[in-house]
Amino acid sequence: MNERRDFIKKMGAITGLSAMGLSSLSFTYEDKSTETEYNPPSTEKIKISIFQTTDVHCQVHPHDELFWEDGKVVFRKTGGYAYIKTLFDNWRKENPNSFFIDTGDMFQGSELSVKTTGQALIPILNAMGYNLYLPGNWEVVYGKRNMQHLLGALHAPKVCANMYHDLGNGQKGELIFPPYYIWYVAGIKIGFLGYTDHLVPLRQSPNYSKGIIYIKPDENLKHYVQTLKDQEKCDFVIIVAHLGLSQQIALANNPDCEGVNYILGGDTHERVREPIICKYAKVVEPGAFGSFVGRLDLYVQNGKIVEEKYELIEVETNRIKPNTEIEKLIEKAEENFKKDLREVIGYSTIPLYRYFVIENPIDTMILNALTWNFPEIDIVLSNGFRFCPPLATRDHTGNIPITSSYLYDMFPVDSNAKTAKVTGEQIKNWLEVELNNVFAKNAHERFGGWVVKFKGMKVKFYAFAEKGKRVQEITIKGKPLEPNKVYSIMACERDGDPDDVLCRIRGVTEPRLLPKTLHQIMRDYLKKNSPVTPIPEKNAIALDAPETLLTQVTGVDYTFR
Repeated sequence: MNERRDFIKKMGAITGLSAMGLSSLSFTYEDKSTETEYNPPSTEKIKISIFQTTDVHCQVHPHDELFWEDGKVVFRKTGGYAYIKTLFDNWRKENPNSFFIDTGDMFQGSELSVKTTGQALIPILNAMGYNLYLPGNWEVVYGKRNMQHLLGALHAPKVCANMYHDLGNGQKGELIFPPYYIWYVAGIKIGFLGYTDHLVPLRQSPNYSKGIIYIKPDENLKHYVQTLKDQEKCDFVIIVAHLGLSQQIALANNPDCEGVNYILGGDTHERVREPIICKYAKVVEPGAFGSFVGRLDLYVQNGKIVEEKYELIEVETNRIKPNTEIEKLIEKAEENFKKDLREVIGYSTIPLYRYFVIENPIDTMILNALTWNFPEIDIVLSNGFRFCPPLATRDHTGNIPITSSYLYDMFPVDSNAKTAKVTGEQIKNWLEVELNNVFAKNAHERFGGWVVKFKGMKVKFYAFAEKGKRVQEITIKGKPLEPNKVYSIMACERDGDPDDVLCRIRGVTEPRLLPKTLHQIMRDYLKKNSPVTPIPEKNAIALDAPETLLTQVTGVDYTFR
């Protein structure tokens, strides 16, 4: 009889959703394997712990991490799945009512992942014991089918309420993943509703996400919040998100978010140490690369949540004993690639990192390599990526070794270089758009990346001016930009872009794909020029922001450190 009632309940819900045009055939209500037996409300105060990682980007080992302390850059060793696993196990022993989530970008970002199309990460992630996953914007890097295989091979449930199958001609099919998951614990229900970045087809190579239709979260957010609160009777609602901190804050201020308690976010690698209190929900984000774990403790008494605490926990490798099971799995995964992973391809005299919004050493090194390989090009460009952990540890030479593995950390996708011609007017208009992508007042207009990097051109701008009025001065090769003059540019090709598009500049002429890839360009440059000293050249100068700007988020009580 109980099974029959459950079936009738589910069918009724499916019928209702279908009538509203909201796909639900891939919907799951519960996972019996993780369900806690329901008990009457306890008069004792019971603690529930929810842990979050995000944007690990396949960094399976401890790595150098950058901290901003007392106005200076400081480096410490953090992260590594074997060390995170030890923390997870300790927390589980401390509190059986614990729940572990990863909110995306778990299959892109390393040489090991690229050479195994993400497969090497599957046994490692399964051994970590996560309870729930959300696909990030980079889960599509190997294509839709591989994304489905990789996520499908993970033991824990997946949620995402805004990724649909594309039936062709823009026709939206069913949801690829269930929209939400419910955890029954300590006599209460906690609902987890998932949203990933809907701008994936614009931010990344269009072919990666071919076959997927994304919608903005606010297109169905109100419906699912009401479902979790009114139909499922959830006592606490959490959005697990991979939207970027600015968009997550905007979502938490959206009236459709009423009824949501927390947004556990990702994508922009921000380190929120104190929850950002918005109109309808609180927002947090736990950094990147496995350097941190976010912890939300809820205290339940008499069937009600009476207290909550949040903290950002640094994964301090010098204080943690690594889990041997995970170490063995990593060793096995890397067994056939050790020589390649450890190959030293060059040296730097200064630490490499990508944390500053406007300019940074990693992209300066890339721009120097492009210019050295192709000195005839007027302007070389490097996209505003934020992924790639820092590199600061010196070896016996006194310099910092750059390995093949780190090259993949910088460039997980080895694209070909591409050149084209553009007018000065196109450059000016493009810069206005790119700066708005980073600093837009409207969070929905922000792409999530940093300022695009360039060499051969110098630009002065106001970061926080009105849209279309930021750029104040442009010089190319030391001379003022001429609107009608034609300039040569170079950047990496994006798979699926039309021929007349380069680094999001539309209508370029004389496009030409070069035989050299970015990896080849970097290897040639480092082989001939090491050790390099890629000090940012101040090619981009913000007139209303410091060159050490570490976040694009404004208007809230938040500091990156």
